[in-house]
Amino acid sequence: MEMTAIEFKSKCLELMDSIKDNHEIVVITKNGKPVAKLIPVDEKPTSSLFGCMKGSVKINGDIINPIDNVITPG
Repeated sequence: MEMTAIEFKSKCLELMDSIKDNHEIVVITKNGKPVAKLIPVDEKPTSSLFGCMKGSVKINGDIINPIDNVITPG
């Protein structure tokens, strides 16, 4: 859904309830150009790579202390 900033200002509270209930995304425009996007809080943005791999790595053992048996080329 897309609406002007003036429309958004007049319908802000009811629009927020609608977005929460229907999981809609609203693009707010000013002078015909998009300036903001209103999305439900539980929707995860897909444009960022930061944190997208969280929980996918498992660390086994100690990764801080040095290894006791270091193999040196001989």
